Amino acid sequence: MQYIKHQNGCAPEALDINQTTIPELAANQVLVKVACFGLNRADTLQRQGKYPAPPGESDILGLEVSGTIEQIHPQQTTHDVFKFGDKVFGLVAGGGYAEYVAVNTQHLMPAPAKMDMAQVAGIAECFLTAYQALFIENNLQPNQHVLIHAGASGVGLAAIQLAKRHGCSVAVTASSQRKLDLCKQVGADLVINYQQQDFAVEIAKHWKGCDLIIDFVAGDYLNRNLKLLNIDGNVLYLAMLAGRYADKLDMALMLGKRATVKASTLRNRSDQYKTHLISAFSQACLADFDNGKLFPNIDSKFAAKDIGKAHQRLESNDTMGKLIGCW
Repeated sequence: MQYIKHQNGCAPEALDINQTTIPELAANQVLVKVACFGLNRADTLQRQGKYPAPPGESDILGLEVSGTIEQIHPQQTTHDVFKFGDKVFGLVAGGGYAEYVAVNTQHLMPAPAKMDMAQVAGIAECFLTAYQALFIENNLQPNQHVLIHAGASGVGLAAIQLAKRHGCSVAVTASSQRKLDLCKQVGADLVINYQQQDFAVEIAKHWKGCDLIIDFVAGDYLNRNLKLLNIDGNVLYLAMLAGRYADKLDMALMLGKRATVKASTLRNRSDQYKTHLISAFSQACLADFDNGKLFPNIDSKFAAKDIGKAHQRLESNDTMGKLIGCW
């Protein structure tokens, strides 16, 4: 089979197509013939040598795929509904940038019937991460106020949709009017250009405070986020685009707000955690991709041979929504 080869520390243009063997299945796995795969910042970090695959997982890049079931391991301990030829999508801990990938059956979902496979490939990582942030790591309630930094990212756009669907007010930050316009189209109530406006000042003009802040930025945002929180509010960190070190934590501010500050990842979670997350998300949300109430935001599609260009786009922050690779 073909796959996209990388070496740790290589430049985006060094990504190229190579040959390897089709993966063998373990119990409770199926073989998926990959039609399309989503690109994520974790892929660029792994290529740079900063985010290795979890032990025992494929070193091939790629965390989410859409495709067709080609083979089913005979030892299945769960009552799975999938059969040969089904169109599916889901999470993998590695191996997505390949023509075939072995996937835990419980980490797959049926592809929405009205979407093409490129659109389907843009759902799993973004929407599961957003759902996790809002409803698993936090207990978001209707009518609460949510601030999402990097609102035009794939996860940000998914989080806007899910929070609005839950009856919440949503504010976002982004770096350009074009990105803010997209956030507004998706449902954001308040949009803030962080390069031209102080988000703390803008939030204070319109809201008493925030119940939940989802932050991909880190750096000097920590105390600014805390100032915006309502009592018993939460700040959840999903990335560190501004660097791994935050400014000095104002403990008086944190205590005064009774604030919770925590971080979350998805790739290195246990299979059991991912199974629970996917099951909860599927029951709560999957039908809304068929009726159009939820939708992936696809920025661009790339042929597999051009994935280096897609990595360059990601690393330059020149995206609005998902980049998708296709075989």
